[in-house]
This record gives sequence, structure tokens and C-alpha cells, in this order.
Amino acid sequence: MLKQFTTLLATLMLALGVTAQTFPSKPVRIVVGFPAGGPLDQHARLLSDKLQAILGQPVLIDYKAGAGGTVGAQEVMKAAPDGHTLMLANTGVMVINPALYSRLPYATLKDFTPVARTAMQPLALLVNPKLPVSSLQEFITYTRARPGQINYGSAGNGGISHLVPEMFKNATGLFMVHIPYRGSAPAFTDLMAGQVQFMAESIPQAANYHKQGKVRALAVTSRNRNPALPDIPTVIETGIKDFEVVGFYGFLAPAGTPKEVVAKLSEAFRQVLALPEIRNRMITQGADPAFLGADDFAKFLASEMPRWASAVQKSGAKLD
Repeated sequence: MLKQFTTLLATLMLALGVTAQTFPSKPVRIVVGFPAGGPLDQHARLLSDKLQAILGQPVLIDYKAGAGGTVGAQEVMKAAPDGHTLMLANTGVMVINPALYSRLPYATLKDFTPVARTAMQPLALLVNPKLPVSSLQEFITYTRARPGQINYGSAGNGGISHLVPEMFKNATGLFMVHIPYRGSAPAFTDLMAGQVQFMAESIPQAANYHKQGKVRALAVTSRNRNPALPDIPTVIETGIKDFEVVGFYGFLAPAGTPKEVVAKLSEAFRQVLALPEIRNRMITQGADPAFLGADDFAKFLASEMPRWASAVQKSGAKLD
């Protein structure tokens, strides 16, 4: 019995070794747990052409939308751990959902192998342009004088656009009322109409509406100013010490993917993100190219999870 087990184990290890040497041997599938056309889809499309040129195999994008990215995560979790199926995920899928959902069917650091972090995604703090404030400090003063009278919109309970304003409230002691929507589009509509007065949203969409005069950006949540909104100060610049809250994108493989395969994928992403044309396009879209290799990405995720778990707990958000 022991001999049979040893032989099976040796065969499995040999098979994995061959896989690592010959990887990729077929198209690589990137699963996106959200509908086509969204920010993650744009990021996947931006990287896929250069990635397939480096890997020498087609890179296909597969949309498995549902339950805040959970459907896509389950798809990848159950896939063969050979490197040919990857998940492109955001902050919500990787570190917010584990604290938000009481019965989440996956554990990020147990069921997946981190491959590469590819972008950091700052947010902008926005107000309706008719609000009589032109700076974040003016908004704080205005809101403090009107406790409970200022509403902020979000794309839904427990998402980053909900939690960042909650972090802002905790940092300033403000009392604002949360109005959750089914996605950012209806939240933006009501922000522009004045039904809600405040919102936090990722830079690309925020910058576009700000430049059109439909909303007013007061600050960005990164440590440094963002090239897409160069005239808008950071929250730290406005006087709120150490307020740096940035979302991120990254690629993960199923747990058990051979280290050699993960290393090859990680190096491919490093090469893609080193290309000036890719970096410039990302920056134009409002994202910061921010590569981390597999080991460093794993450490980063481990450090981010308790931070966002604390934010979820303080917000009171909980989903089943």
C-alpha cells in the first residue's frame, strides 16, 4: 500500500514538473467575476494582448458575474491547478468579501495562490457641484454643522465605495447617512441630481464626471496626487493624517498551482507592466501600475485583510 502511494506521489510530482516545464500548453483563461465593460474587464483587456505575446498562447477573458465576484472565485477555486485558469480580482473579492459574507465559499489565502498584484486604484471623494463647498475641509465644516443631514451614496453595502466613506467618517467624526444603490451608475445619477451629496468612487469614472462639471472632486485617497486629477489634493494634504485608502487589482491561481508555473506567470505580468505604453494607458485611466510578485503579493494580502475586516466591522455591514 505504501509502495503504491509512493509511486502515485512520484507520478504526480513528475506530472507537475512536466507541466511547469512546458507551461503554457494551451490557452490561458482569465476569469472576471463581474459583467463585461466594467473596470476589471478594462484592466484584463489592457494586459491580455501583451500577456499572450509573452506566454505564447492565447489569453481568453471569461465573465462569471454574480454575488460580488464570488461566482467567479468559485469557478477558479475548482479549476485544475495548472496555471491555465486565473482569476483577476479586486479589493472586494480578495479582502472585503471574507469579512462581509458570513458563509463565503472560499478563503483567499487558502483556496488561491497569489500570482501578481498589477494595479493600485485610488478613489476620489466627490460632492454634488451645487453644494457650497470647494475643499474637503469646507465639506467637513459644512457637514459637521448638519449632523445626519448629508447623505452619501455607494454601489452597495460592504463594497469599497461604502467602506471608504465609513473610514472617512471615523477619521473625522462626521455623521452622514449611507444610501446604498445597486451599482455605481444609479449612485452617480443621484449624486449629480443632488439626492445624495457625497460619494467615493474610483478615479477613472470620478475624473470623467469631474471634468464634465457633473460632480466636484475634493480629494483623492492615495498618498500622492493622481495624474488623472492633478489639481486635486490628497486627503492627507487636506490635514487628515495618514488617510491612505487605495483599492487594488491582482491575479490569483487555484491553490496547489506549481511554484514554477506561478513564477513564470508572475514574471510575464512583470514584463507586461514594465512596458511604457501599458503604464501610460493605466495612468491615463487613473490606475497606478503597482507590480508585486507572488511572494510579496501574498504578504500584501495578509496585511490588508485585517485592515478591511476592521472597516467592515465598524460599518456594521454584513451579507449572507
